Amino acid sequence: MATQSLAPLFDDSRVDTLSQQLTNIFNNSALSLMVSIGHRTRLFDVLSLLSPASSSQIAYAAGLQERYVREWLNVMVVGKILDYFPSNKTYHLPPEHAVLLTRAASPTNMAAIAQYIPVIASAEDEIVKCFAEDSDVSYAQFHRFHEVLAEDSAQRVVAALEDHILPAVPNLLEDLRLGIDVLEVGCGQGHVLNKMASLFPNSQFTGYDLSEDAIATATTQSQQLPNVQFQIKDITRLEEIEKYNLITTFDAIHDQTHPNWLLRNIYNALRPDGVYLRQEIHAASDVSGNLNHPLAPLLYTVSCMHCMTGSLTADGLETMWGREKTLELLQEAGFTHIEVEQLPHDVMNDYYIVKK
Repeated sequence: MATQSLAPLFDDSRVDTLSQQLTNIFNNSALSLMVSIGHRTRLFDVLSLLSPASSSQIAYAAGLQERYVREWLNVMVVGKILDYFPSNKTYHLPPEHAVLLTRAASPTNMAAIAQYIPVIASAEDEIVKCFAEDSDVSYAQFHRFHEVLAEDSAQRVVAALEDHILPAVPNLLEDLRLGIDVLEVGCGQGHVLNKMASLFPNSQFTGYDLSEDAIATATTQSQQLPNVQFQIKDITRLEEIEKYNLITTFDAIHDQTHPNWLLRNIYNALRPDGVYLRQEIHAASDVSGNLNHPLAPLLYTVSCMHCMTGSLTADGLETMWGREKTLELLQEAGFTHIEVEQLPHDVMNDYYIVKK
C-alpha cells in the first residue's frame, strides 16, 4: 500500500500573491529613495507653498536643476504622491499629503524617516560580508546616521518633551523647575538635553556618548547654556554612584555593547528616589508577536543592517528586542518598579518609567 505524501500541494495562488507583493516592494523601495531626496532637497517644503506649477517653476523656487527636478516629480506622480495636470504639465502637492511630508508638519513628517533607507543601504557590501565571515560593521561606517537620527529624535522626542514625554512621569516637571541633576546616556548630538537645559535653568544636565562627532556638535550647540555639559564616555564603564535624580535614554540601549552592564551602571548612578526614563521601540520580543506591527519590516531591517551589527562584538541585542526582554533586563539590573506607557504622539515607541 502506497504511503500518502504529507507534503502540501503546490498552491499557484501563493505564487501570484508573492509576485504582486514583491512588485509592490520594489516599487515602494524605489519610492522611499525618492522621498528621502525630496526631503533633503526641500522639494516637499517648496511644493507645499506653491499652486500647481511647472517643473521649471518648481526648480526655480527650490534653487535646483530643472532636469533632475522634472524626473523626481514624475516619480512622485506615478507613486501617487503628487497630482499632475497634463493639460498644462503642472504638478501639485495636495495639502492632505503635505501634512505627512513637510518640515512644517513635524512631528508627523514621515519624509524624514525615509532617509534611513539610503543610510543603511550604504553599508550593504559590508553586511553581505558579515553573513559569511561572522564579523560586524562599526557605527562609523554609516554615513549620515547620526544626522538622520538627530532629525528623527528632534521630531519624536525634542518637540514632544514638554507636552507629552516629561509629564508622563509624576511630579517631574516641578522637580525640574526647582532643580535636579539629570544624565542622558547615549545623548548623540545633544538636542534633547539642550532643549531641557533651556526649559529648566535651575537643573544641571550631563550627556555622555561614544561618538566624538556627536559630542562636538552637542557642545557647540550648548555654548549659551551654562547648565549643560557633554562628554565622550564609554557608558558601559560608568562608575558613578547615586549621583542623578533623573537618567534618560532615548532608543539608546538596544544597540549598546553589554547592555546588561550599562543598565546596572544606570541603576548604581541613580539616587534612591530617582527615576530612569527610557524610550524603546514598541515591539514583542518574539517575531510571532510582531506579524501585525505596521513598521516591523523596516525596524527589523534597521536592526540587521545597523543596530545588531554595531553591537555584535559583545552581547548587544537588536532594535526589536521587545518589551519582554526589556523588562527582563531591567529587573536583572535591580529595578523593582517599572511602568510602561505608550504616548499618543509616538506609536513607534514604549516609554518605561523605572525606579529602584
